[in-house]
Amino acid sequence: MNKREEHEIQDNIQIEVSKHDCHIFRTNTGRVEKKEGGWFDAGPPAGFPDLTGFKHSDGKIFFIEVKKPTGRARDAQRQFHYMLTNHNIIHGIARSPEDALKIIDEELVGYGYKS
Repeated sequence: MNKREEHEIQDNIQIEVSKHDCHIFRTNTGRVEKKEGGWFDAGPPAGFPDLTGFKHSDGKIFFIEVKKPTGRARDAQRQFHYMLTNHNIIHGIARSPEDALKIIDEELVGYGYKS
């Protein structure tokens, strides 16, 4: 999988959404090898979306999972989607800045996820 393409889309989404009266933050994750052996998983739980933000106008939070045009949600991402849907939280899969702005402006819940 070409992660570079996905990162370019993510960067463009962050730029455009930040111009749109919103704050938006990239979610950092990673694995670190511990001195005593084993691994430590840093960051939020599995499936947590790539970008998180809020609208200045009303303070509503949103979550954006970034995918390249052919990308699909992993099982953990679908599970996180179900949890967000159950709480009526604005979220969706964005493959472009236009998708992200649609999710935010229309306050969509689950945009781009398939059952």
